[in-house]
Amino acid sequence: QLQLVESGGGSVQPGESLRLSCAVSGGTLNDYTLGWFRQAPGLEREGVASISGGGSTQYLPSVASRFTILKDDGKNTVYLQMDSLTPEDTALYTCAGFRSRGAHTSTREDSYTTWGQGTQVTVSA
Repeated sequence: QLQLVESGGGSVQPGESLRLSCAVSGGTLNDYTLGWFRQAPGLEREGVASISGGGSTQYLPSVASRFTILKDDGKNTVYLQMDSLTPEDTALYTCAGFRSRGAHTSTREDSYTTWGQGTQVTVSA
């Protein structure tokens, strides 16, 4: 059974960077699409980025120029590199996954079957 554990969240100032990690166990990255979601207080959860087993990527348009999703198959870990952070990026960031093949990516919450617990990111001056 796939299990996901996030790390790397924290408090930073506007303009700084963070790299989130999602350690995957119970499966190999080639067999899954992994995604990052975020939820700010009072707002709905939104899909931020997705990466397929084959390495195709998809982004929420508002973060596409600042965020990068990448994976290390050897470490079975997916990362979210976040640059030029703004207070609007403050949220609980959660890793999620579903079994797939090829280039299938998705930022739709209902595509995903397995979820981590999340890691908090706070951006403030």
